Amino acid sequence: MLFTIKSKQNKARTGVITTKHGNIQTPAFIPVATKATVKALTQEQMNELGSQILMCNTYHLFLKPGEKLIEKFGGLHKFMNWNKPIITDSGGFQVFSLGYGLVHKANKIKSRLSEEEQKSIEQNALRVKEENKEVMLAKIKGDKVTFRSVYDNSIQELTPEKSIAIQHKLGSDLIIAFDECTSPLHDYDYVKTSLARTHKWAEMCLKYHQENVSHSDNSPNQFLLGVIQGGNFQDLRKESAQFFAERDFDAYALGGFFGESKEDMYKLVGEVDEILPENKFRHLLGIGTAEDILLAVEQGIDTFDCNSATRVARAGYIYILPNSGGTVENKFRFRLIGKDFEDDKQPLDPNCDCWVCKNYSRAFVRHLLKTNEYTGYTLASFHNIYFFIKLMEKIRKAIDDGKFEELKKEWLK
Repeated sequence: MLFTIKSKQNKARTGVITTKHGNIQTPAFIPVATKATVKALTQEQMNELGSQILMCNTYHLFLKPGEKLIEKFGGLHKFMNWNKPIITDSGGFQVFSLGYGLVHKANKIKSRLSEEEQKSIEQNALRVKEENKEVMLAKIKGDKVTFRSVYDNSIQELTPEKSIAIQHKLGSDLIIAFDECTSPLHDYDYVKTSLARTHKWAEMCLKYHQENVSHSDNSPNQFLLGVIQGGNFQDLRKESAQFFAERDFDAYALGGFFGESKEDMYKLVGEVDEILPENKFRHLLGIGTAEDILLAVEQGIDTFDCNSATRVARAGYIYILPNSGGTVENKFRFRLIGKDFEDDKQPLDPNCDCWVCKNYSRAFVRHLLKTNEYTGYTLASFHNIYFFIKLMEKIRKAIDDGKFEELKKEWLK
């Protein structure tokens, strides 16, 4: 069995995902290694900080260096020298980000935008819709998506079958069905049409996977996740969850949670969770702040991926624990490049036991970041990912001990 539940506290649960390249203790945070590496960190460092699994990007690896080259090396694990599990996405999110995501300039949670910013985005979306759609770099026609490469502007295409074929060649342990991720500014009718397309593509992916998975040297032990979509519409989300619950996918990914408040978002997540079979794990795509993780675990989510830990590190943001001043309001982080930290001898987080905090001061890491030294990105990124790895360990222990509610209150007070 792919997924085994170990313990439960209400909907929150711990479990084990079993793959060819090792087990994943859940709930788990999955660092993003877009182009087969986590930015500013080596695979050895990812091992050192305790990462159980990495997420690589099918879209980018398809464009450079290409799945055929990676297949020659025996798959992604050997190509990038990572002997633990790997999950690859389908390229579906890139369809969104280069299509209507680009037009709408969509943000994941609408409440993060001011009313003025949101109004500007909505006006821009309407203008583009009325005038033309040439701004889009990716376009959907039938079951094919055409787009221009971000590397050389060449015209490329992806189909459901091609996405799975690429992931077979990459040899990742967990692969994701091709889907369309809608914008929060799409109306009900568009999202309904898009959902029908995502469901059709999912069946095409499943059929291709079942017929071809054993024919590739890299793919015999791959597991396929179906992607539940439906935007912010309750009936469409439930319809999508029911669709996937009735089909032979190995696990589920929840995608396209953009544009509404956290309260609305996690209400939808909880309703979807109630429809899905309990014995298959659920992955929440692209969502991964500390607050998000705690709220989603409460609704039965098992795994998360997000690039924010390293992305904000490169901008000088450092994650800190609640007993070091981290709160929901400051997003459990502070910006190190401020002048207040110029001569600060403290570690990044006085209550963190990571290698960076044991060896370097805030003043030193700030100096590296201010002078654009790459080592600064490495140190800040290492610490930030460690923060999330340790958060997941705390969550697993709390669920096992029946104390998840206490942990959630400690963090979200």
